[in-house]
Amino acid sequence: MTQPALLGKTVLVTGGARRIGRAIALAFAQAGAHVAITYLNSDVEAESTLRDLAALDIEALAVRCDLRDPDSIKHTVQSIANDFGHLDILVNNAGFFESAALEHISATQWDHMFETNTRAPFLVAQAAYPHLHQAIGRIINIGSLGGTHPWATHAHYCTSKAAVHMLSQTMAKAWAPNISVNCIAPGMIVQGELGAAYEEFAHRTPMRRNGTAEDVAAAALFFATGPHFITGQLLAVDGGLGL
Repeated sequence: MTQPALLGKTVLVTGGARRIGRAIALAFAQAGAHVAITYLNSDVEAESTLRDLAALDIEALAVRCDLRDPDSIKHTVQSIANDFGHLDILVNNAGFFESAALEHISATQWDHMFETNTRAPFLVAQAAYPHLHQAIGRIINIGSLGGTHPWATHAHYCTSKAAVHMLSQTMAKAWAPNISVNCIAPGMIVQGELGAAYEEFAHRTPMRRNGTAEDVAAAALFFATGPHFITGQLLAVDGGLGL
């Protein structure tokens, strides 16, 4: 019998209580990995995801962490590494999304977007670096199609995700050869949402449907289990929407 691809590995998924993060956490657990997720206000969702992870016969942790607080990040990463004994894979998934007219975006809105979407992945990766370096590990950052295409009503979001794409490349170059770093850029990802706007996106997408969280999780699993030699790459999971 073939062993699960991630048997014996340990994974940290930020924002892993719901939506894309939950799908990634479950996919990694199904592949045999022990999984830790972070959450901030999604207590109920975190408990549900933790139960579903534990049912897969792996070690699972759910840790409340404020990714806007550098000390909270350091404490959380060290605690997870201590509990698991090692850390092999980091998935920087947690993020914030907001629509706003460019001329009305406040400095506070701008800073909050970058604090969550760009600074947090940098700080989490920095805190995880010694553990991942020792493990010959991997980092998978979740960017966005918005980081490659200018959406007029999402300037602060698009800019923050474009920065994540570049951060992934600089990490890949700086931390090679011990750590591979790659980035995923999801397009329109829906989980049960209905409406004319979603139908329009599906119609515009060459694959004639919107994406699912499981599509993104499959891409993350590829970067987690594929050749460690693959690094510095940006993979669009958009059904061709960005073409």
